[in-house]
Amino acid sequence: MEVSIIQIGNSKGLRLAKSILERYNIKDKVELILEEGQIVLKPVEAPRKGWGQAFQKMHEKGEDQLLLDDVFGEESFEEWT
Repeated sequence: MEVSIIQIGNSKGLRLAKSILERYNIKDKVELILEEGQIVLKPVEAPRKGWGQAFQKMHEKGEDQLLLDDVFGEESFEEWT
């Protein structure tokens, strides 16, 4: 697909069609990757997307227990308050 470079203030940019933005779930930002001889635009995924549901499933299965003992279990934090 060929697109034109347009003037945006003192800079230049690309205008992406609404259908492209919707198809690739592009909201406010893209990741720009410079590779040999090409530029790649990728939608920015929300970090930790889906973690809430994954943690809920772990809890339901009883898989959300600590694997290591709490290192502060016997510490007194009174001096910090």
